[in-house]
Formats: sequence, C-alpha cells, structure tokens
Amino acid sequence: MITVHHLNNSRSQRVLWLLEELGLDYEIKFYQRQPNMLAPASLRAVHPLGKSPVIIDGENTLAETGAIIEYLIEGYGRGRLIPPPDTKARLAYTYWLHYAEGSLMPPLLLRLVVGRIASAPMPFFAKPIAKRIAATLGDGYVNPQLTLHFDFIEGELGKSAWFAGDQFTAADVMMSYPLEAAAARAGLDLSRPKIMAWLDTIQARPAYKRALDKGVER
Repeated sequence: MITVHHLNNSRSQRVLWLLEELGLDYEIKFYQRQPNMLAPASLRAVHPLGKSPVIIDGENTLAETGAIIEYLIEGYGRGRLIPPPDTKARLAYTYWLHYAEGSLMPPLLLRLVVGRIASAPMPFFAKPIAKRIAATLGDGYVNPQLTLHFDFIEGELGKSAWFAGDQFTAADVMMSYPLEAAAARAGLDLSRPKIMAWLDTIQARPAYKRALDKGVER
C-alpha cells in the first residue's frame, strides 16, 4: 500500500487528492508544522530534506510533488488524468505540471518572505529600514511578477475549462496549491474570474472534498 507522509497545510494535500481521484488505497502518516511553520525534524528520517510530501510505495521512496504525480499517473493511472501522447493537450499538461512549482511558486514564496521581513521582531531603529526593503522588493519585483502570472493564467483559462484542455487532468491537481495559496494570501481575487471559477470547480469535486477531510489528523 502507498504511504503518504503528510504535513498539514502543505503541498502534500495535492497527493491525497490525486490518490482519491485515482481511487487508490493509501495510508497517511501525519506531521504537524512547528511554531516557525517548518516541518518537524522527524520527517528527515523519511527523506534527508525533511520535507513533505513524500510517498513510500514498496521499495520506492519519492519526494517532490511533481515527481510523485508523474509516478502515480504512470504507474497507476491506466491512461486516466493525462492527455494522449503526441497531442497539444499533452504538451500543455507537461507545461503546467512543471510551471506550478518552477514559475508560479517562487514569486508566491517571495511574497511570503517579504511580509515576514516587514513584520519580524527587531530593534525599533531597524524597523523602518526593514519595511523600506520589504516595500521596495514587493512593489518593484514581487507584486509585478504576481500580476504578470495571474494575468497569464487568467488568459489561458479563458481558452479552455481546464489547464490541459477540455478534460480535467493531473495538471489541474498540480496547479491547485499555488493558486489556492495566491487566493489566500497573495491578492488573487474576483478580478480574475476565470481563475476563481476554476478554484470553485475543483473544490466542489467529490475526490477533492474526501482528500480534504482525510488530510486532517483526528
């Protein structure tokens, strides 16, 4: 059976969702974030980087969400949730599968870092300097980058219902985390109606709801 090493409020929620979409049996080992929001050291016993998600499937231990999604689709998908080879949809699928972490997540993470710089505890005389640095970085780079990405994604979702065309695929699973994070804390809102409608649609899927419920430790 597949074991998912699952950290609360993390990228590993996508893995649970994909497993539910594929109807596969799996078990979850839960980990809770520390007060600094980092993963606990116990995850290093599973993978040297000590991050989530990690899955164990027989003799295979695999990290990185994109790699895990590819592994599950190739090994267990039986042609589901992936477009046929040598099609435009397949090319789009591959692009979005890598775009999620390769292009979209970096400015989202920078947005988080910038916010923490501005609000971090420090001597009173350093606060104006820190806030100026954060504002310069945010206004000069991070926010324009996020605007660029949001406008790009909004335009692409205006061409088809899903990221790889007219059918829901694992590329949509992969894109869920950065776009939900963007809606929660990076200014993504109803000014991009196509993205927000896509978020409403994925969150209404039964498999998404099951994964969300199973991802909470009780």
